Amino acid sequence: MLDTALSLLMLAAIALVAGAAFLFRRGERKRPVLMLTLAGVMLMNLIIWTLPDKSGSTLAEAAQTGPQQ
Repeated sequence: MLDTALSLLMLAAIALVAGAAFLFRRGERKRPVLMLTLAGVMLMNLIIWTLPDKSGSTLAEAAQTGPQQ
């Protein structure tokens, strides 16, 4: 389930960047900047969840395995 959520997060970020480029070409300034900011925040979240730490594990792996007992 988490893999699906992370995939949708990436697709939504790509769609936001494409939409911002489209609106920027039409002459708008405020909405494209906000869309790019949101895409950046989404990508940072994706990096945080998938970037391994020093031990080689990721937050996504930890969420799938559940709490350690």
